[in-house]
Amino acid sequence: MTHQNLEFEKLLAGTTIIPVMVIKDVKDAVPMARDLMGQGFRVLEITLRTDCALAAITEIIAEIPDAIVGVGTVTNGVQLRAAYEAGAKFAVSPGFTDALLKAAEDMPIPLLPGVSTASEAMTLQDAGYRYLKLFPAEAVGGCALLKALYGPLPNLFFCPTGGITAQSAKDYLSLPNVISVGGSWMMSQR
Repeated sequence: MTHQNLEFEKLLAGTTIIPVMVIKDVKDAVPMARDLMGQGFRVLEITLRTDCALAAITEIIAEIPDAIVGVGTVTNGVQLRAAYEAGAKFAVSPGFTDALLKAAEDMPIPLLPGVSTASEAMTLQDAGYRYLKLFPAEAVGGCALLKALYGPLPNLFFCPTGGITAQSAKDYLSLPNVISVGGSWMMSQR
């Protein structure tokens, strides 16, 4: 089993829902993370969709040491290295490229690469990955796609994101090949 797989088994043990955070102002990072931790979420994904994302990760890690902080929307090796240097425990990508997979081989931070087809899942399985992100989950077939993938690819585990709601999360989590789901619905409830 590869380093990537062992790390995700440890990180995601007991974690079924991962809040996906878009932080627009670094001053909101720690309060947002504390609120989510108070709701029982210990694994947090901060997306690289804003200029302050890496600073937000650093602040959350410094202020809330019990949080397991990862970085999302990683699309290249430079971002992967920056995530590692910011202290992120894992990285998530909406897809994958050969260059990103090569960078992941050389970095001690585990990568959860995204897929949306059986061919992409098979390619990553051949590269040694067992944990994958299904993205954008709802747009590419959601639960129906994951049910279909389970037959031929029973050794792969998915974290679907993209359009997941509190209600649909339950449906996803009932599937044998779904280890967790990612979403932002829990932040709009407050």
